[in-house]
Amino acid sequence: MNKNCIIAGVGGQGILTIAAIIDIAAIKHNLFVKQAEVHGMSQRGGAVESHIRISDSEIFSDLIPSGQADCIIATEPLEALRYVPFLKKNGMIISAQKPFINCDNYPEEEKLFSELKNYSSIIVDAEKLALQNGSIKATNTVILGAAAPFLDIPETLFAEAISHFFAAKGKQIVSMNISAFNDGLAYSKKN
Repeated sequence: MNKNCIIAGVGGQGILTIAAIIDIAAIKHNLFVKQAEVHGMSQRGGAVESHIRISDSEIFSDLIPSGQADCIIATEPLEALRYVPFLKKNGMIISAQKPFINCDNYPEEEKLFSELKNYSSIIVDAEKLALQNGSIKATNTVILGAAAPFLDIPETLFAEAISHFFAAKGKQIVSMNISAFNDGLAYSKKN
């Protein structure tokens, strides 16, 4: 088993949280994990990416070569498209629907979604599902839930990983994030 995923978004959208939860779940599943991340100008709305490689055998490099990503997990549609050169021919894009417009020449939404239709993709209104669970801050766990079916890790391990990651923030935050994850998972399975 080998999975290569790129997680992409804008600073403050929880990219590194998604990566950490995937790491924890993979380790709980006795898999090897390598992760690399680029923060850019993350505190100023700049791009953030994380490469995650998961395998049942030892991994020697943490960077994913072009054309080798099984999935792109994005908290924002333009960032999903930015990493398309890394996507395998039969790879999957999982992206939040709502754009994070952080530059003057941001493309029109219609063009973004038209381009995303050229790839196998699931576009989820993650912000809406997060708000239904109590906080917009759970948008990243909605996206993680939508991506979970493509990661070959048992879903129950993601709940354990979320519990572990958010434990210090209290039971209410843990519960909210697990619920948001489950809503993203349900959305992905329907679409």
